[in-house]
Amino acid sequence: MANTPQAKKRIRRNTRRAEINGNRIGRIRTFVKKVEAALLAGNKDEAKAALAGVQPELARGVSKGVLHKNTASRKFSRLTKRVAALG
Repeated sequence: MANTPQAKKRIRRNTRRAEINGNRIGRIRTFVKKVEAALLAGNKDEAKAALAGVQPELARGVSKGVLHKNTASRKFSRLTKRVAALG
């Protein structure tokens, strides 16, 4: 258990940050799922619109430090390739 005041504060801070970061990752997953649902339905217009919403969310995740830059690039690239192959 934490003994110093600083260690106790870090535990409180880390708990708060974990919740915030989890919410951010969940938001990104929701946007990705919208694209995947449109892909499964075969709706290219809807998939393109959802893809346009994913890109800024991934970029925000990178800037906030919850995703690595290459991870976001890879996810966006793979989604883009799947949307392009739909038509």
